[in-house]
Amino acid sequence: MKVSIFWFRRDLRLEDNIALYESISSKSNVLPIFIFDDNILNELPNDDPRVNFIYQTLFDINLVLKKHNTSLLILKGKLEDVWDKLIQNYTIESVFINKDYEPYAIKRDQKLGEVLKANGIELHSFKDQVVFEESEVVKANGEPYTVFTPFKRKWLALYNPLTLKPKITFENFHHENYPFPKKEELGFKSSSIYVKDFKLSGVGTYAETRNFPILDSTSYLGPHLRFGTIGVRQIIAELEPSNEVFLSELIWREFFMQILFHFPKVVIGNFRPKYDGIKWRNKEEDFDKWCRGETGYPMVDAGMRQLNKTGYMHNRVRMVTAGFLCKHLLIDWRFGEAYFAKKLLDFELSSNNGNWQWAAGTGCDAAPYFRIFNPIEQLKKFDTSEGYINKWISEYGTARYPEPIVEHKFARTRALEQYKIGINNIV
Repeated sequence: MKVSIFWFRRDLRLEDNIALYESISSKSNVLPIFIFDDNILNELPNDDPRVNFIYQTLFDINLVLKKHNTSLLILKGKLEDVWDKLIQNYTIESVFINKDYEPYAIKRDQKLGEVLKANGIELHSFKDQVVFEESEVVKANGEPYTVFTPFKRKWLALYNPLTLKPKITFENFHHENYPFPKKEELGFKSSSIYVKDFKLSGVGTYAETRNFPILDSTSYLGPHLRFGTIGVRQIIAELEPSNEVFLSELIWREFFMQILFHFPKVVIGNFRPKYDGIKWRNKEEDFDKWCRGETGYPMVDAGMRQLNKTGYMHNRVRMVTAGFLCKHLLIDWRFGEAYFAKKLLDFELSSNNGNWQWAAGTGCDAAPYFRIFNPIEQLKKFDTSEGYINKWISEYGTARYPEPIVEHKFARTRALEQYKIGINNIV
């Protein structure tokens, strides 16, 4: 019996999932699979909360499938080995996937396409995790935008309301009851950190409340967008015209995704080469204090402690903590980016990289390098009651809380001098 395979990746949902819908609409005997990729897992701890979230989401999807006499096939290993076994064990007619735009994923899917083609198997790929993909929002000459505002204008000009796919039916699934593996069988352990449910109830007041971390008014959508437990089309369908600030955040996400696609050098290098001459201090002791939330700057420390304990950090605080590392401590943004990548539940390479380079002043559409946040003023402005910092810093206001690691005015002057020297060295 022939099967067609739908491969779950960053689209862990049954609703409005383009490739899944297309697979069961055009083919019968569709086998849904998920592969825990050793190339990724080997870089993570065995209790990584994001892997736990994926596992639980798959478990829930499988419960739904089982009600309809079908199930998920969960696999684990190196992708080339897993696909070799699939091709050996099944007569595969075609494979359906949703596109992924990160460098690793692009190479992975190119290689998959070659393997499938060599075995006479069709590969069908679809746009799903974005409204507009890498070359749909471009300048008149076909070049990608490197500044957000004109990209946003073009995005909005091109946008038309999207029609969500109808609910799927289950008749065309491959009807076999595969055992769902326990975490221990896959080599995973449970984590004390968990992904919160997203909430769109506060979208109406997002523009007014988004900068105040104690209000906890953000949507918690990040991890759900990252792993596709909700689709971007579903989110936009629930927005009102007055929710333009919230919509802008979704457009920022797509802007950074197309930057990463067109300029993959940003993964390891500055978007703007003129900043390559900066001599970072990269003092290990300072970096460790930043990681632990022991810099003596309350908003920075509260943010880092929130991140370490929960996997979340408020967006305003992310800007403050990132800017502090790069400008006040003169530590290369790549160290901070890597730490956030390890800790953030909503880590997405393009957004993490884009925002860190924005904070460092080395990226596209960057704030001028001489714009340096004053963490003390940021605290006064956005945590007036000090509720946020008291929530995360138990020893705040006592002799146990450390003195500032560096004086703001001195750090600002030092950063400006080093940036100027670095730029001049390149120019």
